[in-house]
Amino acid sequence: MNAILISRIVGAIVLGIIGAFTGLPIYDYVSGFIPNLSLSQGATIAIHTTVFALIGFLITPYITIKPLQGLARLFKKATPQVLISGLVGLVIGLVTAAIMAYPLSLLPSPLGSILPFVGLVIFGYLGVVLFVTREEDFLKLLRGANPKSLKSPKTPADADRRILVDTSAIIDGRIADIAKTGFLGGSLIVPRFVLNELQFVSDSADSLRRQRGRRGLEVLAELQTSKDIPVIISDVDVEGVREVDERLIILAQQMNCPILTNDYNLNRVAELQGVKILNINDLSNAVKVVLLPGEEFNIDVIQEGKEYQQGVGYLEDGTMVVIENGQRYLEQRISVTVTKILQTSAGRMIFAKPVLDH
Repeated sequence: MNAILISRIVGAIVLGIIGAFTGLPIYDYVSGFIPNLSLSQGATIAIHTTVFALIGFLITPYITIKPLQGLARLFKKATPQVLISGLVGLVIGLVTAAIMAYPLSLLPSPLGSILPFVGLVIFGYLGVVLFVTREEDFLKLLRGANPKSLKSPKTPADADRRILVDTSAIIDGRIADIAKTGFLGGSLIVPRFVLNELQFVSDSADSLRRQRGRRGLEVLAELQTSKDIPVIISDVDVEGVREVDERLIILAQQMNCPILTNDYNLNRVAELQGVKILNINDLSNAVKVVLLPGEEFNIDVIQEGKEYQQGVGYLEDGTMVVIENGQRYLEQRISVTVTKILQTSAGRMIFAKPVLDH
């Protein structure tokens, strides 16, 4: 038996008892207007009790269980900062209402007895709304009033920046090296459902997926032991959504923070919904060696290309170089000239031809 059914039964009993006790006064009141009332006292009380019990059965969950469940969902979605801000705002609002209660109680009746309670509700509500909506402004104000903050400039990690981490970014492994460089400022937030997905991958029957999942768990453990950047395993979740990517996007919108990922599809969908994405591949492409058409460099031709007479080599950063007429230089180091550069979201590809062919 669930809580809603129990609340309905309790509500029906309570209101039924109220109906039974109020049935006789109502019968006497109605019979004063209708002397020849055909209903007896017992029938009137029975009807009155039944109506009240039915009303209690129907409305009790909506004034007891439903509001509590709504508050529970709201609190579950809210971040700790929002909850603390709301609590502080409620306390300040109640204190303000208590200060205003005495002068309001001196007003003529019935205002003197009603307005103090109305002020309690209004000031409490305004305090919560004000502190929750202007949370970041109050935090900045408190930091500005801290004498220590005037002595030393804030680092990015001090700015309370939060970054949601996707499973693909953990499995990729480069996140640990990026964190060591200090370019990721703030805290890495790993939702519990991302950790569960990572564990599911590590328990996969496919050996390759299992290795990738275990590698991701090792990377996450390395990040947690490192002092370069805080890693927080968060239990914040999204109700009613099963897909991990969609849950990440909704969380990012609620927490107003970017997503660190290596997933192209998540990248595109999140950008369409206005969520900022930190893509590891984009970062990798941005720091690769910049070569322009006409520049010359040396490269080892290590394999044949897909097209006729093509050769393929790789730069130190992993960029593929497709060499026209390079097949005859297999396993040789030659000088090539850049002819074209192709940039995609998956990476960068350089087309070149041997200098000796000029």
